[in-house]
Amino acid sequence: MPTRQRLKVLLISELMLDMKEDEIGDDTPLFGPAGIGLDSVDALQVVVMIEKNFGFKMADQEQAKRVLHSVNTIAEALEKQAA
Repeated sequence: MPTRQRLKVLLISELMLDMKEDEIGDDTPLFGPAGIGLDSVDALQVVVMIEKNFGFKMADQEQAKRVLHSVNTIAEALEKQAA
């Protein structure tokens, strides 16, 4: 399964989102009203999910803000780590 698709599946299952994979665009912001509306509690769950499933650890809050912007930004960070 491609990384972006796997991320969407994990986001939906881990956060119990009432949506389907194809409703989450690769560049759709994950947080705030313009995106899918995740909040700070969700952010912690997403960080744990990424660490558990991909072995990727966030260095600090600034990195987390950049990486957790969208499915694309998470996938790009994971791909950089794997390279």
